[in-house]
Amino acid sequence: MLSLSRFFKSFRYAGRGLRQVFREEQSFRLQILAAILVVILAFYFQIATWQIIVLFLVITLVLVLELINSIFERMVDIIKPGIHEYVRGIKDIMAAAVLLASLAAIIIGLFIFWPYLRAVVSF
Repeated sequence: MLSLSRFFKSFRYAGRGLRQVFREEQSFRLQILAAILVVILAFYFQIATWQIIVLFLVITLVLVLELINSIFERMVDIIKPGIHEYVRGIKDIMAAAVLLASLAAIIIGLFIFWPYLRAVVSF
């Protein structure tokens, strides 16, 4: 049987996790700020619906990878506290995953916004 109480508790726990990451992770806050800027630009330039969907997907990908990165950092710190070669390697690999997703998001964003930005910058 489905329990509405448990269902709403799961949302509360997820919200608590998001607040914690937002409070503790500077890169997550910067990515949220970048996402807000992209959304504002999307509405300002009135880009196509499919472009908004693409932007939403890449923004979500970057934010989810940052959450996963935060999870891995905490887990490896618990398992192997201190700076250990394995810990450093795991953290570096996760940071690389976030970096690649962020670079891809920037490139996709440039492809989408370039025609609009070029029209604004042109004299």
